[in-house]
Amino acid sequence: MRVRIAALVAASMLFGTHAFASDIVGIITKTNTNPGFVKMREGAEEKAKELGLELRSFAGKFDGDNDGQVEALENLVAAGAKGILITPSDTKAIVPAVQAARDAGVLVIALDTPLEPIDAADATFGTDNFKAGQLIGQWASKSLGDKGANAKIAFLDLAVSQPSVDFLRDQGFMKGFGIDIKDPNHYGDETDARICGHEMTGGAEDGGRTAMEKLLQKCSDINVVYTINEPSAAGAWEALKAVGKDDGSVLVVSIDGGCPGVKNVQAGVIGATSMQFLKNMGSIGVDALNKYIKTGERPQPTPGLKFFDTGVKLITDKPVGGVESIDTKKGLQLCWG
Repeated sequence: MRVRIAALVAASMLFGTHAFASDIVGIITKTNTNPGFVKMREGAEEKAKELGLELRSFAGKFDGDNDGQVEALENLVAAGAKGILITPSDTKAIVPAVQAARDAGVLVIALDTPLEPIDAADATFGTDNFKAGQLIGQWASKSLGDKGANAKIAFLDLAVSQPSVDFLRDQGFMKGFGIDIKDPNHYGDETDARICGHEMTGGAEDGGRTAMEKLLQKCSDINVVYTINEPSAAGAWEALKAVGKDDGSVLVVSIDGGCPGVKNVQAGVIGATSMQFLKNMGSIGVDALNKYIKTGERPQPTPGLKFFDTGVKLITDKPVGGVESIDTKKGLQLCWG
């Protein structure tokens, strides 16, 4: 891998493209169809234009297209890029290609999804997923009040492999709701009687519907539903509606901040969601690359964290004391997708 990239760099210098190297930066997203990544790219494009940088954009053909992202990294290095932003599809398999780019002198920043290990990139800019989960957990707990002691909670998670975004959001909710966490890197081993169970959704609406149906068969008295993201929440709501539980007796909470999700908060489908700021992620990523190119300054993590926190806000039209939030009117001005 390193030999291949070195050869590409040599070829680019031979043909004179190195003259523009200081002006070139790149962004590589998982796909170019996901609304969140589209918004992230827009933020990067706007900031690059403002700063006079040439931004070259790439994306995988599908979510999980590691080979496509490796090829994009190689193309950017060969073009003389000084900095690259990447949302990795495979957080482990991409590491050798990222290291090869770094060895070639390129600053590589992971956006949204950390590499494994996180220090395989020069920096990571992303949402504090634990905090995002904690906010909706606190909101749900305070919304229920004394009834929270006897809650029946359904967890609609992402995948059996439990990637970091999955367990951080899940366990953040637990922390906010007042559930003891066992293994900090793995959910499913809790002993709290309020947990009905964990089912996987794949982050999709149909997955959310199926997962909710399974948990309703296990616990017919569910009154709180945690969901990994807003599409799975929409699916869960359809399953709840099918059994007459769309009457306000069940609190559904989620994370993302996409416009369809915020509209579902407005409609009462989702009680509260934690919004992440993907457009801002792209913008500050390019700004950090520019600082590195101009001054050599490397981005630093937020104090107390291993990454730079790009922010999260709770969106709800039913605020509770002690949990800061904004309403859906403001949320629709900030949402993506």
